[in-house]
Parts: sequence; structure tokens; C-alpha cells
Amino acid sequence: MNELITDLKSLEIETLKNLKNSKAQNTLRAYQADFKDFSSFCIKNGFNSIPTEPKIIALYLTHLSSFSKFSTLKRRIASIKVVHRLKGHYIDTKHPIITENIMGIKRKLGVKQTSKKPILINDLKKIINVINQEKNELKKYQNKAMILIGFAGGFRRSELVSIEYEDIDFVSEGVKITETKSKTDQIGIGLTKAIPYFENKTYCPVISLRKWIEFSNINIGKIFKVSDKTVALTIKKYASMAGLDNSKYAGHSLRSGFATSTAEIGADERSIMAMTGHKSTQMVRRYIQEANLFKNNALNKLKI
Repeated sequence: MNELITDLKSLEIETLKNLKNSKAQNTLRAYQADFKDFSSFCIKNGFNSIPTEPKIIALYLTHLSSFSKFSTLKRRIASIKVVHRLKGHYIDTKHPIITENIMGIKRKLGVKQTSKKPILINDLKKIINVINQEKNELKKYQNKAMILIGFAGGFRRSELVSIEYEDIDFVSEGVKITETKSKTDQIGIGLTKAIPYFENKTYCPVISLRKWIEFSNINIGKIFKVSDKTVALTIKKYASMAGLDNSKYAGHSLRSGFATSTAEIGADERSIMAMTGHKSTQMVRRYIQEANLFKNNALNKLKI
């Protein structure tokens, strides 16, 4: 009997490990930070944070709605659900008291949430021109390669800083980079992205990446020795130096910039998704819609 109990305990521990491994580390940290906020709300108001109940979540969301974005509310629900699952508890986040409250909050907020701007080609060139003037060669080569590869590969910043030397394969047409694990590929099937040589060598991501590897003598492990937060700070730094409003840009601006820029020149959603790894067409269609605001504008037909 004792052996059976021990085996069950081992299985529980192993199962918990598997559940944790199913999520990227950055995602788990985000869930934990979100749940910490929910837990603080519960402690302050005398509620149990785990296991909790739908009514408590609904109250928490109403509390958040006065000072948070709608996207934050959706993420907090997901975080509460995941943490409960990791702890072996079930919580019905589809309960009417939660879903109807969320719908009411969405209508109340009304205004479309504004996201950070994509870095489009002209602004990308301005940023690279500033980096080319960097006196510190280590910063110049690394930051130039990081920003150009991030843009050309449509990488999330967490994916960008996770690229390892072993993931890179230079070929005659350009470079192939294999993502071994990403937000949309938790089980590690892998996604290989092909980045061709650009005609303009100044802004070519392949040439920049090769130069950085040669300069740094990296032959194993991570290519960019920075955190994902540093990617965002680097973009903001050089955007400001280039005369751009850096408050409008973030780490995601490289990825959204790739999708919007390629949509502007006529790339279809399937080819964009093949590069970005999006599983749903919803976000990609938003990029295409943004790109076509002026391209397919009815006012273009007016002759004034």
C-alpha cells in the first residue's frame, strides 16, 4: 500500500513537471506575476485565491477594469486558469458570471485599444543608420544584427534572444534559422525560417548576422547575449536617436513591422503566417488591413 502511495506521489510530481514544461518560461513568469496580483486582491478582501470561484474572478475583473486595458483582463483570466491547473484545481472561467461581466466591461470601455506602432521600412532604415554610427563596435554589430534579424524573421523578442548558433545555417541564398521552441510551438516541433540576402547590403540581415558572428567569435550557444527586455530598450534607444517618438515602439514592433511591411507589398496571409508562426489568421488579417488603409483607400479615386 505504501509503495502504491509513493508511486502515485511520484506520478503527481512528474505530471506537475510536464504541465510546467508545456509552457515557455517567459509565459510561466507572466502567469505567475498575474496570479500574484489576483492573490493580493483576494488577501485584501478576505477571499481564497486558490481554489477560487467564478464570482471572485468577476469581482476582480470589475476592479481591474477601471485602470487596465481589456487585453490585460483577458490575460489575467488565462493566468488564473493555468495556475489552478498547475496546482491540481479546476476553475470554470467560462462561467456566465465571468463571460457576461467581460462582455459588459468591453462595451463599457468601448474605445479600441491602441497598440505599439510597427517599425516599417523607412523607420527601420533610420534606426540602422543611427546604429551604423555607433562607436562601440560590439554594440554596433550585435544591435544591428539583432534588429535586422528580428524584423526579417518576424520574431517575437523572446524567440529572438533564444536563437542559438546551432539553429543557424548559412546557405547560398541566405540564412535558415530554426526555432526549436516558441510561444505557438510549446512541444518543440520546430519552425525553420528562411531569410534571403537583401540587394542593399547596408540593411541586409544575413550579412549583418554573419558579421556579428565573425566579430564575436560565437560558435556555440545563444547568438545575442541579451534579455528580451533589452530588445525593447534597444529599439526605443535607437528610435529616439533617429528622431522617432520612442514611446510608440516596443519589442513587438519588429514582428508587426515585418507583417505590415510584407502585406504592403502584396504578400498573402499564408506566406506571412509561415514566417511569423501565427496559428490564427485573426492577427495577420489585422496587419494586412493596416497595410491596406491607404493602398485601397476610396479617396485615391478622387481627382482634386
